Amino acid sequence: MKIGIIGAGAMGGAVASGLVESGINPSDITISNPHVDKLKVFGDKGLNVTVDNLEVCRGADLLFVAVKPWILPGVAEEIRNAVCEAGAAVSVIAAGITGEDLLRWFDCGGKVPVLSLSMPNTAVKCGQSMTFVVPVTGDENNPDVELYRRLGDVSVIEERLLPAATSLASCGIAYALRYIRAATEGGVQLGFRASEAQRIVAQTVKGAAALLEDGAHAEAEIDKVTTPGGLTIRGLNAMEQSGFTAAVVNGLINSK
Repeated sequence: MKIGIIGAGAMGGAVASGLVESGINPSDITISNPHVDKLKVFGDKGLNVTVDNLEVCRGADLLFVAVKPWILPGVAEEIRNAVCEAGAAVSVIAAGITGEDLLRWFDCGGKVPVLSLSMPNTAVKCGQSMTFVVPVTGDENNPDVELYRRLGDVSVIEERLLPAATSLASCGIAYALRYIRAATEGGVQLGFRASEAQRIVAQTVKGAAALLEDGAHAEAEIDKVTTPGGLTIRGLNAMEQSGFTAAVVNGLINSK
C-alpha cells in the first residue's frame, strides 16, 4: 500500500513516525509540508518528502490529511482532482469537520472515494494511540482502520460521538499527562528528584491501564488498595475535597 500524508505537524508527523515504527516500509510513505525544515527528520528516516501536496496524491492508495481545520477547505480544493484520479481513500484528521464537508469537498463528478473522519492522539507515534474512525463512505473495513490498528487501539464510531471521543482521547492525553505532571510535583515535595518521580508516576499509570486492559474494573481495583483507615482512602478523600472528579468531568465537558 502506498500511503500519502499531507501535513508534517503534531498529528501528521506522529502518524508518519508511528507507521514506520510499526514496520511499514518508509519508501511506501510520502509526506508533504509547506515548511521544508519540518520534513528533514522524515527524509532522514527514508520517507519520500515534498512541499507539493499533489505529488503526495499521485499513486497513493490511502491519503491522510492532517492540517489545521481552517486550512482544510483550501487543501481539499487543491487535491480533489488528484484524489479522484488516483482513486485514493482519504482519512481526514481534523477537529470540527463533518462528513457532509468531506462529501462536498471530494465529490468526483457525482462519485466519492472512500472517506473517513479519524481522530488519533499523539501516542500514535509510539503505537499506543486511542484512535476513533468515522466511515463517511465505506465501512469498518476502510484501509485507515487497518493501519490504525498497528498504532494502538481503534474504535469505529458514529459521527455524533466524535466530539466526545476527541475530548476523551485526543484532549484526554493532555489531561492524563497533566495528572502525571501534578503527581510528579507531589513526588518532588515528598522527597524524590523530578526525573525519578516522573518515572515512578508514569509506570504507575501504565500499570493501572494494564489492569483495566486485563479486564479489571476501576472501582474494584481502587477498593483493593483502600484499606479501612489507610493511607489510600485518606489521599482519595483529600483529592475529592479539592474537587478531583468534578474537575475531570468539567474539563471533559468543556472540551467537547
